[in-house]
Amino acid sequence: MGNSAPPPPPPPPNPELDTPWRPMSWDNSDRERMLKELKDFTPGDQNLAALRILLNGQVGAGKSSFINSINSIFQGHITTEALADSTGGQSFTKTYKTYNIENRSVPGSSYAFVFNDVMGLEAAERGGVRVDDIINALKGHIKEGYKFNPDTPLSERDPYYYNNNPTWGDKVHCIVTVVAADRLAIMNDEMVQKQRRIREAASELDIPQVAVLTRVDEACKLVKNDLRKMYKSKYIKDLIERFSYKLGIPVNCIVPVKNYHNELDLKNDVDVLLLKAMKHIVNFGDDYVRKLYFRND
Repeated sequence: MGNSAPPPPPPPPNPELDTPWRPMSWDNSDRERMLKELKDFTPGDQNLAALRILLNGQVGAGKSSFINSINSIFQGHITTEALADSTGGQSFTKTYKTYNIENRSVPGSSYAFVFNDVMGLEAAERGGVRVDDIINALKGHIKEGYKFNPDTPLSERDPYYYNNNPTWGDKVHCIVTVVAADRLAIMNDEMVQKQRRIREAASELDIPQVAVLTRVDEACKLVKNDLRKMYKSKYIKDLIERFSYKLGIPVNCIVPVKNYHNELDLKNDVDVLLLKAMKHIVNFGDDYVRKLYFRND
């Protein structure tokens, strides 16, 4: 008898869950509903003109691209107001800047939330934005235009850029940690420790925290081929759970998105994910604002 052929290799494991692990509606009507709710939003504290949302994260995570993507949805076309760098080698953001989302239906007005972008974090102790600068920003101590210095944080003795008496509107109402999904595996211990210091400072101030997971399409082939498979992807689910464990952020505070990068036109599925993230951020921020408003009323 001749040698029998070896058995065929087992099929690769199915990368897709049978049912989504987080419910999600992709209808255009849901996109329009979320967009309208965000456009109509006003803070629960009537004395506050806008929620202040601070973005932080590793160099190249997509903070500026997230701002541009949200602005693009509100303006109805691709925008690049917040300058972003596609190489990701060093932080492209150098100064503390506030970004408003213009309401073009009412000339000269903006929607009731603003973003602050900061220099990217780097693992090296003297690389990227200083953690103390992010903590100062949370407390409203950094003035517009401050140029970040990787060697030393802003001093309270600085007469030009240190805000000694921040208003309620100067302070941050929600901090968003932006992390690139395709680079999470190489996040080293030094970077994790920096993020944990920021989280601890925000927790001491009771500031709510949300994590936005970008570049999910680059991390998972299933999602790259079809964004609607986001919550059926075993890989993305596992990635979010590992991220939650590494940084201590609850899973229900982590939202995956795809930023606009090479597209020339808006796409419904990209918008739905981004708007879902913004709803989460604004809801958390407004809950915080309302809690303090009614506590002090």
